[in-house]
Amino acid sequence: MADLRLRELDARTAVAANSLMLKPGQEAFIEPETYAHAEPQLDNTNSWPRVVVDEDDQVVGYIMANFDPEASEEFLRAALWRINVDADVQGAGVGRFAVQAFADEARSRGFHRATVVWASGEAGPEAFFQAVGFQVVGETPYGENLGALEL
Repeated sequence: MADLRLRELDARTAVAANSLMLKPGQEAFIEPETYAHAEPQLDNTNSWPRVVVDEDDQVVGYIMANFDPEASEEFLRAALWRINVDADVQGAGVGRFAVQAFADEARSRGFHRATVVWASGEAGPEAFFQAVGFQVVGETPYGENLGALEL
């Protein structure tokens, strides 16, 4: 897709982000168990929610990251928390654009590594995360993959 841009989350874009459609089976991979347990530790001042809009200013993706250099767990310091791309545009570069924007933001904040957690499974995000450069560097206590992207 050409002419993708990031926008901050606001009332209109939040409704659109919540209305993104996923492909069948993907909803099971929206939030890894590790993140469900770690979410209470997040300081909302460090969160980075953004939407991806296309040339028609339509929301086609959503990304949520957390940047906290003081986080107790290294994998929560520059963490990609969520990424959703509308089913109709998956495979068109929206997710890659969003991850690149996240990596650029992490670099601009002085981070040298970005992380993401995902569960394995059919219809899961593993192939996508590996295609955009994340490498498995470990496993969480819940058996999920811990991926890192060197910046």
